[in-house]
Amino acid sequence: MCGIVGYVGPRPLLPVLIEGLRKLEYRGYDSAGIAVVRNGELEIRRSAGKLARLEDVLATHPLTGEYGIGHTRWATHGRPTEENAHPHRDCRGRIVVVHNGIIENYLELKRALIKEGHTFVTETDTEVVAHLVEKETRDDGLAAAVRRSLAHLRGLFALVLISADEPDTIIAVRNGPPVVVGIGQEEYFVASDVPAILNYTRQMVFLDDSQMVVVTRSGATFSDFEGTPVERESQRINWDPIMAEKAGYKHFMLKEIHEQPWAVRETVLGRASVESNKVFLDEMHLDDEALRSIERVVVLACGTSWHSGLVGKFLIESLARLPVEVDYGSEYRYRDPIVDNKTLAIVITQSGETADTLAAMREAKRKGARSIAICNVVGSMATREVDGTVYTHAGPEIGVASTKAFTTQLVALELLAVHLAQVRGVLDSARVGALLRGLDQLPVQIEETLKSDGVIEELAKRLYQKRDFLYLGRGINYPIALEGALKLKEISYIHAEGYPAGEMKHGPIALIDEDLPIVALAPDDHVFEKMMGNIQEAKARGGQVIVLTNASQINAFNDILDLETDVVLTVPDADPLLTPILMTVPLQLLAYHISVRRGCDVDQPRNLAKSVTVE
Repeated sequence: MCGIVGYVGPRPLLPVLIEGLRKLEYRGYDSAGIAVVRNGELEIRRSAGKLARLEDVLATHPLTGEYGIGHTRWATHGRPTEENAHPHRDCRGRIVVVHNGIIENYLELKRALIKEGHTFVTETDTEVVAHLVEKETRDDGLAAAVRRSLAHLRGLFALVLISADEPDTIIAVRNGPPVVVGIGQEEYFVASDVPAILNYTRQMVFLDDSQMVVVTRSGATFSDFEGTPVERESQRINWDPIMAEKAGYKHFMLKEIHEQPWAVRETVLGRASVESNKVFLDEMHLDDEALRSIERVVVLACGTSWHSGLVGKFLIESLARLPVEVDYGSEYRYRDPIVDNKTLAIVITQSGETADTLAAMREAKRKGARSIAICNVVGSMATREVDGTVYTHAGPEIGVASTKAFTTQLVALELLAVHLAQVRGVLDSARVGALLRGLDQLPVQIEETLKSDGVIEELAKRLYQKRDFLYLGRGINYPIALEGALKLKEISYIHAEGYPAGEMKHGPIALIDEDLPIVALAPDDHVFEKMMGNIQEAKARGGQVIVLTNASQINAFNDILDLETDVVLTVPDADPLLTPILMTVPLQLLAYHISVRRGCDVDQPRNLAKSVTVE
């Protein structure tokens, strides 16, 4: 969940490390530090707080070096202080380590090392690694000492180490959290995520679990934890580095909301033919015979991706006529799920590195399921372990609160549902054609929806001081109510609940009064009249209502709303199975503008990280 960057090569070292850490700020952190080696001497600079504070330290205590590593820490063991910030040293001050993840047996190791005479100066689990490597150091080099140390460690972790005694060498280890190696021209990079090094190289190698890399000025050597060489091919990442910049927007989140027409278009491009009425998912690598053997589907995901999975349930059951369960990745493997070789496990993960989702996927595969990933990162762990992948082409998403990744997941699920329906022969060509034409029109319709930004900003001025919100939806749009509430919670710290509108009388109606804004999703579909009734129930109890509906239905609310206190927002008319994508956009904008009015850190909300790579 933290950020790691390392560099060895001819460039000035400090700018590479600082800029790399800046590109990883979106992951969430509460302290930062760097370590460099120059003329055989190791030096460290650290600070609590944001990266700007580390830059202040460097301004008063400058550093230069030949190779080095940097880290942004999100506290797990030990408070977010300068002392606990990474990198951490051994007793001699010759070895340093940065670390993502958790060393589960660190207390046991720490006690043993203290008995052997090692002195600890922090509260962290990470410091154990530095002392353990020091203990295991012989005359056979840093990599061998690291391998011997790994035999003692339990947990999920990514480690990056340097030593003043081993010039121009960086060691990186993966056992859970992601590690990527950048291959440049006579220069090499190590990072926890692609954006940190994308300005310098597009050629990347993603480490697998239980793998190590030794990076020097002359190359990168890959092996397993026992030292057996491993051949790894680099992959070209086609993201444009400029996409990872704000491009004039105040926040990354706002930029990414406005990138959704492009992201949706890219995700559909080349996959949906409105001429032949067919969907092509060539990268999925599961043949039609295998897909026809599927009798049930389980969707595994966390957070926002879980909400997209709920929409996927409606899509797959409606179009492909397969029963679908949607499980939290964090809970799935703890209940001994019923799975066989006629089960298709669909894992949804923006990063492809979400620890709980990966563990759930492995449990389903262990029990015999076939597997598909819906993922945004080429070469990530999820995409390497599944039978096939449907990539979302959203580009890098920097804001912690997911926006374009979510809408492109919905598009990918739409394409997958149609593909499964075609393979199973349960959807006629005319219906396929209508859906594909709808997908083709979506980018323009999202652009039209984004024009409501100014109206929503004004609405936020009226609502930003509210303490609670209720989001209501029915059918395929109920998950969008959940997602709208989650967005508001994540970035504005306002309590919000998403609920199926039909369940309102079973509890939430007790909360409704004049101080509770109610966001009601009422698209023009088969439950429109039911939603109208739920809105009237809310109004009868004094609730302030914000209705989100299709443009053709705007006049339906004239007689039931108080247009001085209530608001109607519209999205373009669309197929009911595509409406959730359009409904999402105004809810993202509402959460964004309320958060801005409240003075919150939109892109890096407190206590959250972009990719949850530990349990």
